[in-house]
Amino acid sequence: MSVTVEHITKIYGVQKALDDVSFSIKSGEVVGFLGPNGAGKSTMMKILTCYLPQTSGRATVCGYDVSEQSLEVRKNVGYLAENNPLYLDMYVKEYLSFIAGIHHLPDVRKRIEEMIEITGLTIEQRKKIGALSKGYRQRVGFAQALLHNPKVLILDEPTSGLDPNQLGEIRNLIVQIGKEKTVILSTHIMQEVDAVCDRVIIINAGKIVADKPTGELKSGKGEYLLITIEFDKEPDIEKLKRIPGIIEIIKTGQAAVLQIHATIERDVRGDIFNYAVSENLKVLTLHKEEKKLEEVFKDLTVSG
Repeated sequence: MSVTVEHITKIYGVQKALDDVSFSIKSGEVVGFLGPNGAGKSTMMKILTCYLPQTSGRATVCGYDVSEQSLEVRKNVGYLAENNPLYLDMYVKEYLSFIAGIHHLPDVRKRIEEMIEITGLTIEQRKKIGALSKGYRQRVGFAQALLHNPKVLILDEPTSGLDPNQLGEIRNLIVQIGKEKTVILSTHIMQEVDAVCDRVIIINAGKIVADKPTGELKSGKGEYLLITIEFDKEPDIEKLKRIPGIIEIIKTGQAAVLQIHATIERDVRGDIFNYAVSENLKVLTLHKEEKKLEEVFKDLTVSG
């Protein structure tokens, strides 16, 4: 595993910011780490990047313990903080050269050129960071986080404040990075999670309340599947009900359009198609309804 968190608790005075949190992330996964403000996201990220010690529990990154082997952890982690602290009076290449020196990288010039190309900074590389747009400053942040070729990339609100064009560019960059590295992404933008994350971990009041693949989280697994189907003519409801796995069939305002509640253990869509063929019916539309991530997030994090 790239990242392993075992029973991590963090206490500030009398407040538990993290309460017995455990999860693991495999190499090559892009994981959305979500939660409302004050849920413990940033605290968890600071522990994984060795900025903050946990009160109890254990965490490892690439096999290195964050408490006992912090230097090795930092060699393997790239971190882009939410406020993206940069030296605005430095030129882009000057700043990246400074970061390369911190990491004692060999062949600094070649590595900086690679990062400038990967992050799309080529046309802005000779400017001072203070003269760059927000989108290009984020790219500089990505470049510094990737410069030492870390195995794990931790991104805290990486697209905050960007315009729609910049959003798309940065998301595409995250997708490309995720093909080779483990990425932990904290964000409040649910469309971003949908676009780039393989899996979602949701934390609320210091506890994990969900940890599932993105598609599974939206599909309502644990309850039932909702399938909406339109035939070319009204079907025989009683025959449809005989298909194993169908729980309930709800008629809509149109006779040929049905909503079907089905068990999650069996994908009934193939059986529905077979039924249609046997009854000389045409399936005009069929789709599995999914909850929006915003709805799932709200269900899991709004108390009372």
